[in-house]
Amino acid sequence: MRIKFLALAIAGALSQAAFACVPGSYSGNVLFGSTDSGVPDRVLDVSCTTVDGQIRDEDPWGNQAAFIAHVSSVTLAQQKAGQISAVERARLLIAARNSQIGSTLKVKLIAFNDFHGYIKPFEGSSSNPGVTRFSTRIKELKAQNPLHAVVSAGDMIGASPLTSALFKDEPTIEAMNRIGIDFNAVGNHEFDEGKDELLRMQHGGNHPTDAYSGLGMNEDLKGGEFAGAKFRFLAANVHDTATGSTVFPGYGVKDFLGNKVAFIGMTLEGTPSIVSPSGVAGLQFKDEADTVNALIPKLKAQGIESIVVLIHEGGFASGGINGCTGASGPIVDIVNRLDPEVDLVVSGHTHAAYNCLINNSAGQPVRVTSAGQYARNLSDIDLTIDTRTRDVIEVAANNLVTGTATAEDAALTDLVAHYDALSAVPKARVIGTITAAISRSQNVAGESALGDVIADAQLDATDDAGTGNAVVTFMNPGGIRADLPFNAPDGKVTYGDAFTVQPFGNSLVTVTLTGAQIRTLLETQFSGCNGQTATRILQVSRGFHYAYTAGNTCNARVTSMSLDGVAVDPSASYRVTVNSFLADGGDGFAVLKDGTQRLGGAVDTDAFEAYLQANPSGVAPGPQNRITKND
Repeated sequence: MRIKFLALAIAGALSQAAFACVPGSYSGNVLFGSTDSGVPDRVLDVSCTTVDGQIRDEDPWGNQAAFIAHVSSVTLAQQKAGQISAVERARLLIAARNSQIGSTLKVKLIAFNDFHGYIKPFEGSSSNPGVTRFSTRIKELKAQNPLHAVVSAGDMIGASPLTSALFKDEPTIEAMNRIGIDFNAVGNHEFDEGKDELLRMQHGGNHPTDAYSGLGMNEDLKGGEFAGAKFRFLAANVHDTATGSTVFPGYGVKDFLGNKVAFIGMTLEGTPSIVSPSGVAGLQFKDEADTVNALIPKLKAQGIESIVVLIHEGGFASGGINGCTGASGPIVDIVNRLDPEVDLVVSGHTHAAYNCLINNSAGQPVRVTSAGQYARNLSDIDLTIDTRTRDVIEVAANNLVTGTATAEDAALTDLVAHYDALSAVPKARVIGTITAAISRSQNVAGESALGDVIADAQLDATDDAGTGNAVVTFMNPGGIRADLPFNAPDGKVTYGDAFTVQPFGNSLVTVTLTGAQIRTLLETQFSGCNGQTATRILQVSRGFHYAYTAGNTCNARVTSMSLDGVAVDPSASYRVTVNSFLADGGDGFAVLKDGTQRLGGAVDTDAFEAYLQANPSGVAPGPQNRITKND
């Protein structure tokens, strides 16, 4: 009996299918969205084509007139073929108009920031998914809407691990070319090697002196050399002092079926304070909000109403990657001053992920996103545009985790494997041993175990008579980019590990400072004091101790300083070692530029390697007992 009933069911289904494909038959009316036209959705031929099947109401339309024109064209052909009547055609045109299809358009933006050349999975941290998994997630989002743009809010390159950095970050640019991103706003790290090198990243050509340049795969090269970025760098607030022009266009425009969206890109105004002087020589960095607001009339004069800001400046918030509790930081003030014509702000720089609404200059909430760092997340953003006014009427955003278990995109695995193989020998060279993983995480006073070790290594490299006679070293925390992992079973440290921790290639510089200048240096660690823009606790070498009270006023926070148990004398002179970035006033520590008897030294990674080799039994994590924070 079951077999008989099954046979009857199959026969019934086949009978219904045959009936459904009989020309003239129908099972419902033509719908445009949820609008019922009242016209039967008749089968037009034996291939099962229907009246509705020839009308592309599910497609995106740049305006309602375009959709109505499409319906008019299709239905006229159907009427001439005798498939619908004139009355039915009129009803279909009325329904098309009433459906409002084409009156709005949804555009998807896929945004990220602070990629920093992390193309290889798990390099630097097991949390880093790599560009192959990142690409998979981007492709998934692209597939959801053919109208899309992929954008970056800066620091795509610079401070990168060895797989990208060894090759002048060309691998990262080539990977982004393959992904097909549209715009990258410059960040501070894009200027690490100066304007000319950044221009090369855009326009291509091999580095004039570096033998590791131009070693990409044939498909990524142009004329046998590095091809440059196929996407556009944006730098609205960065001007060449010689010409007055911006080093890159201030904005880019992408057209979505006649609806233009402008992307204004820029870095933080404070870039010169956190990049070596050689990197920003001949450049002027202007106020972020003022720059955006000045461009609004120019964009509107072109008929552009939908405006997105890509800015390499950010803030902090709690509540997870989509949280916005207690939003703070420079981005809040910037957005508070923005022209209300700005529809969305994609931010970066702080490496924090958040999804916020922050009021603009008119007190209206603006969506502000950041996807964190190292491709670990990305921002999935939908803009709804009113096609009559060409303006954004709704913004929906969601930060998504890339995921370290996400499938790798086969379109990029060969590129990563290529550069990984080329860098394998220098990366795998063993330079020493540690007894345990050494973290850059700071304690309540701002001191890290890895900061202690790096400062000690720099002191060892410069404390002899011929290398500087240094008695103390200071290390900027922003120059420590990753933890130093313990590689089982014996804690061997590779050059790749060390480079990931300190990827900038700074050299050591020893100068003479008075005790009073050392106090000024330490007072300048705190946000708002002596021009400092953020709290940056310097890491110090063994033998030097100081205490501070955070609640005290500027230039009164440091309550004690001692060297080898003896109080630092304000009028005495001390030989002090820092890296070349700090020595030139980087991170706002301008007092270091006043140091005298300046003597150059080893590259920071070479000093670190020498320190590891001088301690063959293994270097232990630093004690984190050199800085005391008082309540």
